[in-house]
Amino acid sequence: MKLSAVTSELVVSAREADTRSPTSVPQEWSQDHKDRNKIFAERLHGKLILAPLTRGNHLPFRQLCAELGADVTMSEMAFARMLLKNNVVEKARLRIAGNEGCYGLQVATNNIAEGVGAAKMAADAGCTWLDLNVGCPIYEASRRGLGAVLLRKPAKLARLVAGIAAGSPLPLTVKIRTGESSSKINCLQVVEALQDCGPAAISIHGRTMEQRYKRAADWDLIAAAARSSAIPIIGNGDILTLYEAQRRLQGTGCWGLMSGRGALIKPWIFTEFQEGREMLPNAAERVGIYHRLVTLMKEYFGGDDKGRKKAFYFLPWHFNFFCRYRPYPQELYSEQSLEHPLIGTRADVSDSRVGETPESLPLLERLLRCSHVDAHSAIAENLWDSTDHEDAIRRLEHLATASLELWEQSGQLDDREDAVAEG
Repeated sequence: MKLSAVTSELVVSAREADTRSPTSVPQEWSQDHKDRNKIFAERLHGKLILAPLTRGNHLPFRQLCAELGADVTMSEMAFARMLLKNNVVEKARLRIAGNEGCYGLQVATNNIAEGVGAAKMAADAGCTWLDLNVGCPIYEASRRGLGAVLLRKPAKLARLVAGIAAGSPLPLTVKIRTGESSSKINCLQVVEALQDCGPAAISIHGRTMEQRYKRAADWDLIAAAARSSAIPIIGNGDILTLYEAQRRLQGTGCWGLMSGRGALIKPWIFTEFQEGREMLPNAAERVGIYHRLVTLMKEYFGGDDKGRKKAFYFLPWHFNFFCRYRPYPQELYSEQSLEHPLIGTRADVSDSRVGETPESLPLLERLLRCSHVDAHSAIAENLWDSTDHEDAIRRLEHLATASLELWEQSGQLDDREDAVAEG
């Protein structure tokens, strides 16, 4: 594919920025740079940010989260090199919903020129900031020397960050993990190395690259980084409920928080956080939220067969997360969440602690909790074909009557391990 004239200019400009970038990390930044970082950081202060999510952060889902109170949203990770080549998939990350007031483009790169070029494209598209991915654990990134493997060499990473920050027209943030593996935890060293490199903030996912999502996030380590850092630290990992979010924000010294899988399971977590109130929506209320997502997908992808095909790359997949929702009222689960994150606790279909039995649950509730992949596809199809919220409920109740027992008897066939990667 030939580069367009516009993209060629960006690449040339980025290369020039690369040659101008210092060989060592600059110790002093201009007052304009410091002021820009400070102003941007204030927009993140005390916020719950929608994390960059592989497959999950398409525009309609971000738009739904923004409607539900997400003030700060981020793109799915884009490969900077492909973005500069005008790759259609990567350029889609530059599209911003009308209600996204503070939107960050996350890119994966190990090259200053690519980072600066991507930052200029992001600025032209109206993005608020650029985020450098130093946390993605997936092979597609690591095999290219991108994502979390950049944690291996903090000094080299520092030069990369400083070079991009120096040439970027937007504030730069960096998203990292705690380290490569349990024997190579170095996030405190990395945070220290980046202090004078010009980023406006650093977000830390409290697991190693090797752990992916297998263990609880290490919030003690995140807190240690937050308390020792001269620049804002955003904490990320295992936030599913309002009380977990409040505890992390108040008890760690973090500047703000980030939610990934928690937002996929219950996108109304942003309403809870913004309004400071616990929400325990019933099945009919959740159908309304899911139907709203379908409506937004139709508006973005199109309501015809072509749009449906595009939307269905995402829509059934979302129910792999929606089906995990359970009501975890604070008075019953706050203490348990101190021992182990609720997001990491595999729940039964019913919960006796809130007075549920399998027989007492309405069919619609059982359907929404069903983990069978065929159920997810059928729910998506019925939502897509429904005319409104009430029609969606009727269709799903009929679906539950006809097929739920078979799906429940078939067992749980979804594969939740590595179903999503937070960049």
